[in-house]
Amino acid sequence: MAKKSTNSSNLKPRAPVSDKLNIGNEMRCFDLKDRAFYDSLTEEERKKFSPYLMIRWGSAVEGSADLQKFYVIATNERLNKHFFAVNRHPKLQWLMATSVSPGLGAQRHNWIAPKKKESSNSARRKFLSEIYPNLKNSDLDTLCAVMTNDEYNQLLRDHGVDK
Repeated sequence: MAKKSTNSSNLKPRAPVSDKLNIGNEMRCFDLKDRAFYDSLTEEERKKFSPYLMIRWGSAVEGSADLQKFYVIATNERLNKHFFAVNRHPKLQWLMATSVSPGLGAQRHNWIAPKKKESSNSARRKFLSEIYPNLKNSDLDTLCAVMTNDEYNQLLRDHGVDK
């Protein structure tokens, strides 16, 4: 007996990921300076292509310290510097990305996650900066990190601040 499909009508099928847009393939094209890569994408693929990922993936490679240093410096100089000035030109962004590689073949690239923004405008930090105006930002950060809630509440009471 044939098995009935249990797919619900409200579930959308996953769109197939183009092999061209696989990050491994993109990084291979990046390292091999494939300047025709962007032109080879269909309109649909171009909509899904993210030149920004070239900064995140492209700047970090496995290998010698010299190779790693080269990729970071080259990415900063050739890609980061003017990347967002040409944000309406993804082909130009791709061409800029292909200039990063030293031409040593395909490398193993690693993802670099963006730094998480910490809440620098927290009430605690703001209060501490008001009562300690001469502290550097790094000192304020340290004080916020090591101060317990009880200590902070006592400091508020000492300064006559109602919660």
